[in-house]
Order: sequence, then structure tokens, then C-alpha cells
Amino acid sequence: MFSKILIANRGEIACRVIRTARRLGIKTVAVYSDADKNALHVEMADEAVHIGAAPSAQSYLLIDRIVDACKKTGAQAVHPGYGFLSEKREFQEALAASGIAFIGPDAHAIQAMGDKIESKKLAKAAGVSTVPGYLGVIADDSEAVTIARDIGYPVMIKASAGGGGKGMRVAWNDEEAREGFRSAQNEARSSFADDRVFVEKYIQQPRHIEIQVLADGQGTALYLGERECSIQRRHQKVIEEAPSPFLDAATRKAMGEQAVALARAVDYKSAGTVEFIVDAERNFYFLEMNTRLQVEHPVTELVTGLDLVELMIRVAAGEKLTLRQEDIHLHGWAIESRVYAEDPFRNFLPSTGRLTHYRPPSEDPHVRVDTGVYEGGEISMYYDPMIAKLCSWGSTRDAAIARMREALDQYYIRGVSHNIPFLASLMANQRFVEGRLTTNFIAEEYPTGFHASDLPPEEPAVLIAVAAVIHRCLNDRDIQITGKMPGNKIRVRDDWVVVMDGTQHPVHVHPTDGSPQRIGYTVDLEGRHHVVWSDWTLGQPLFRGTVNGAHVCVQVDRVGVGYRLSHSGSQALVKVLTPNAARLDALMPVKAPPDMSKFLLSPMPGLLVSVAVTEGQEVKAGEVLAVVEAMKMENILRAAQDGTVSKVHATPGSSLAVDQKILEFA
Repeated sequence: MFSKILIANRGEIACRVIRTARRLGIKTVAVYSDADKNALHVEMADEAVHIGAAPSAQSYLLIDRIVDACKKTGAQAVHPGYGFLSEKREFQEALAASGIAFIGPDAHAIQAMGDKIESKKLAKAAGVSTVPGYLGVIADDSEAVTIARDIGYPVMIKASAGGGGKGMRVAWNDEEAREGFRSAQNEARSSFADDRVFVEKYIQQPRHIEIQVLADGQGTALYLGERECSIQRRHQKVIEEAPSPFLDAATRKAMGEQAVALARAVDYKSAGTVEFIVDAERNFYFLEMNTRLQVEHPVTELVTGLDLVELMIRVAAGEKLTLRQEDIHLHGWAIESRVYAEDPFRNFLPSTGRLTHYRPPSEDPHVRVDTGVYEGGEISMYYDPMIAKLCSWGSTRDAAIARMREALDQYYIRGVSHNIPFLASLMANQRFVEGRLTTNFIAEEYPTGFHASDLPPEEPAVLIAVAAVIHRCLNDRDIQITGKMPGNKIRVRDDWVVVMDGTQHPVHVHPTDGSPQRIGYTVDLEGRHHVVWSDWTLGQPLFRGTVNGAHVCVQVDRVGVGYRLSHSGSQALVKVLTPNAARLDALMPVKAPPDMSKFLLSPMPGLLVSVAVTEGQEVKAGEVLAVVEAMKMENILRAAQDGTVSKVHATPGSSLAVDQKILEFA
């Protein structure tokens, strides 16, 4: 066994590897860029080595810097995590040349499976079912159109070296094939320094299901069940679960055996994942193999009881697997939600900045939080905006969903926008609850984007009652002020008006006998009694308790003279006023927001790649106006309606802030 390993990564996956290494008694070395000098993985590791500037091309992607860090610290092995150098053959070879073990497969397997074109050829030769398509390198957009016509629309255009949704486009006609080819090629060149693109048939109503494999290179190769990864946005996974609610035992076995056959075909060693597209009839087709640890590996760990990072380390150290296929059993159900710093109400634009408050839910056998951030830390513009992977486990799928909904309510994040409201909406979506999933799920269920109306409907009385109790507690404290004149007893009123989202709700609030550790109030609202119990104390961001016996967790923020309450992903601005103040409040005018309809605003922080129009030019609805790149993804901005460009406010190459003006229309 190794005595010291280096983690060639950052963020939550670096912290994840460090936790297992600690448990095994292995010392760890972190590497970090300028942007990560105060990062959590640096603090957790036994040692840390600075490797360069903030951009990953000047730090985490520099093989020689990682190798030098190993030599300086005496690290015997490197765990690459996922992304960055994890699937670079040259990295494994450089480590091997220096006598450093790579905690992953060898260079042959990485190279064979890292190229989507070559991997499909190998899969076909190994007897693995593959999607019809053209696997040759395509010269230009005209050839892409010709090939797409031969295959038959719709087609998927993909970068050969792609991953993470980058360099992927679906085309339904010749025009989309041309544009998709050019965009996929540009993204591939930017993200992977490899602009080769191929085309294959697009399977409609598909599910994305992957098989976790594990092999020791000494004759044992296993499959550890599957993960359902169909809930995706722009080809990037949002929710993953294990097992799949769709597969039966026979299909699971067939997919697992084909995945193992492919692993054996390339003499695979370590943990890896074989991804499949599965149609409505449970026919499955090979998509790609990831020769590394997957982002969503925790759900497999939760249902198998295995630590995949530990097994990877042991295999890399030369140990033989003691498991057999018959030893692998799936227990219960696990779900993972990817918590990102992004604004779901603004088309999921990335959000950067400091986490002014960060309190994840408590971990227990039912809840797991894999994170690489902390309160006061920063979400950097240079890397993936993931905050954490929130996982839940239950004996059944319904139980796992219920645990996830509770955990999302308890996840308190301030300082950056986050996608928890969207995740809460997914968990409450009836189609998701029923397990009727495809990779088109989000596009079909949220066709115009995500809006407040998509959030799960909640009983308004719950938040009204909680708001009334919170305000009553504050008033109860205020009357305890010292220095009062003798005989001047202050009494807290019982009658209030809760103003929530502009609607007034008269309430009567009176205490209920309880204990010093719990507060109890009865809130009379519209002829009904609502009994509220809680151990909440003033200043806590989470109000945990029961309303009429049902458990609730409401996030509480003080906003001016009122409160912002968050529950099940939704937010409500609330004021609790005296009846007279409520009467006057109803007379207050509402300030109208400024009219920005004549401007094209940058929807995200990013780089202005190009401007396709000039001042004085007439444009038609749907015409391309500009291209903004963010997180190495190109975003095409189109005209919403016909008009004339009166002024260009930004030039290509400019760094844009959110809502910065790009164009102005007459």
C-alpha cells in the first residue's frame, strides 16, 4: 500500500479522495493554482504544492508541474479525480516514466477509450451494441450535411475528444447540421485542442444509463450495477440515481456483461464507466467509456456499500480484488443532485463570487454531502461552478426522493445564486416521481426555461403561520428590554396582518404551553387553527419544527422590516404588520423597473467572442447577434424580434458582466 499520494485535481473530488486516504492512513498532497490557494482541498491535505496561475491551462493541465510536485513531496502515486488530466494518456505515461503509480487504467486503455471514434470501433469488435453512425473524421460542414442526410435526421454531432456536454449538437435539418458542425468544432478546439467531429443517429426518447465497472488487471472484472443519468440539461447531468427505475434484471445483466467485455477487450484496470443510450424498448447502445472515476460515483457507493476510491487505490498498489460478481448486491436507492452556482431563473447562468453563508445539511446514513467549498470561500470564474453533490439514500425510491427534498430545504447558501430551487422542482415533478425519464426530460418539462411557477405548490398557510410565529418571537424578545420604568408593563399584541407577495392575511397569534427548549404558538388564519412547534432561536437561518404535526424546514432571512422565507425551492417576501400599518401599506405605490427592452444584455459573465451586426443594420427575429463564451461553452444570442441596431456597446474580446450592454436597438 502507498504511504503518500498526490491528488491532481481540485474542489470536491480532491476532498473526496483525501477523506478515503485519511481513513486508510495514507498521507496526501494537494496541488493548487493561484485561484485555489485558500481552497478546502488545500487545507485538508497534509501537504500542498503551488503549480501555477488560475487558468487550468497554466496549472492543473500542466503534466510536468504535477510530476515535479510528486518528486518534491515523495508522493508514490497520483489520483487524477475526474476532468483535467484524468483521461490523458500522456499524463499516465509521464508518471510511469518517473516511477510514479497512476491510480487509474494504463495508457493503452485511456487512449483506446478516450477517442469516441476509435472506442466505438473497439466496442463493436468486442460485441457491444453500438449506435448507427459515421465514425470517420469529417472535413467540413458540407460533408457533415451529406453524412447527416445519409444517416437520416435527426443526428447527433459530437467532438471525438468531447465530454461534459461540450462539442455536442443535435441537428434536425441541413441548416442545423452546418451550424452544429461549426459550433461543435469550435468548442472542441477550445476545450480539448482537438477539433475532430463525427456524426451518429440521434436516438429519440432515449435514457442515459451507465454501468460502473471495476477490474484489477489480474483477471477479475466486475460490474457494480447501473446509474440512471437521464436528467440532463444541455447534455450535462443534473440528477443521477442508482439503480435505474427502468431496467429489469435481464437488461441489467446484459448491459453489465457487455460493459465487462469491453473492459476486458482493453485490459482495463481500475474503476471505469461504460455509458449506454437505452430506448423505450430497453434496447441499449454503447455511447462511450470514461476511464476514470465518475462525478456521480457516490450513488453506486451508497447502494453497494463499497468505497470506489479505496478500491482504485488498492488496485493501483497491485492488490487483487477479493470481490466476485455474485458478491455485488444493490441495497435500497440513492439519488445525487448536483448543486451548482448558477441562476436557474436566468437560464442557468453561472454565478461567481463569495459564499457569504454556507451551511450544508447534516450528514447521516441517509444524507451525504461531497463538497469542496466552505463559508467565506469563493466560487471562481476559472473552473466548474459546482458547489457540492448532495446525495440521499432510502430503502425505496420514494424514500430517497423524500430525503432529498428534506435535505434541499436544509441547504443554506448565500452570496451566489444556486440551482436548489430547480432541484426542488425536479424532485416534486410527478413525471420524475413516477420514473418516466428520458434525456429530453428537462426540455419537455421546462420548454420555456425555469420559472417560479414550476416550483412545487405549497400550502400558503404554512409560510404564513411560520412568519407570524417568527415575528411574534422577535416581539416577545423586544419586550424583555432592561431599564423599563416600574409598573410600565408592555404587552405583545396577538392580532397581526401577514403580507405575503402583496396579499394580506389577518392572523391571531397566541402562545401554546410548551417547554423551555421548544416554542409553541397557535396561529388562527381564515377560521383555521395552525399549531406551530419549534426549537428555533432568534438569528438562526433555519426554522425547523412542525406545523399541525407535519415537519417543516424554512430558511429565514431578514430583509428590511420583513423576511424572505424559502421552502421547497420557492421564496416568499413577507412582512408582518399591525392592522393599521397594513392598511397604510396597501396604499404604497410600487416602483416600476426600468425598461431594458431596447438593449441586448449579456446573460452571463463571459467573453464576447463575436458581434455579427453593425450599427444601422436591420435584423430579423431569430438572427444571430453575438456569441458569448462562458465556462468554455459558446452561447449564441439571437434577436427576439425585428429591429434596427442603433449602437454597439461592446467589442469582440471584451470581458462582460451579467446584464452588461452589448447592443442597443432603435
